[in-house]
Amino acid sequence: MAEQPSSTRWPAHRVAATVAAVFVGTAIGLGGFTVSYSEATSYLGTKPETCTNCHVMKPQYEAWQKGGHANVAVCDDCHLPHGNMVKRYAAQMEDGIRHSTAFTTGNFPTNIEIRDSSREITDRACLSCHAGMTEQINTDRTTGETISCSRCHASVGHDD
Repeated sequence: MAEQPSSTRWPAHRVAATVAAVFVGTAIGLGGFTVSYSEATSYLGTKPETCTNCHVMKPQYEAWQKGGHANVAVCDDCHLPHGNMVKRYAAQMEDGIRHSTAFTTGNFPTNIEIRDSSREITDRACLSCHAGMTEQINTDRTTGETISCSRCHASVGHDD
């Protein structure tokens, strides 16, 4: 049996390049679809409505709208670090990955509660905005430790 002329066969490097192009194209397409479907670019802003992209956050958003902070602070003001953009985006990315994974898998509690690391960020935000009022009272007189604002004010921000 005669061999086909080499001009009609694809060289190995061309097959590899075609396969690579298909994989890269698929990855870019899937990535683009995911970013679009999840509205990921909306998280680069500070609009509170963004928090309702995840349907389970609607009660928190609605409670914030009714509370006293709705006219003076957005979600990012209380839930992301102040002053350091690297720490701010790192916290936002960590929360985003955690939230999107929980929402996508359906693995989240019925009653959403703040994590300790997020509570620390929120407490620092409280102390930053209310420094004039809190500088004399934010330390436990017995231990010298900073008192958690949410220890006494758990519903502030979402249910004033």
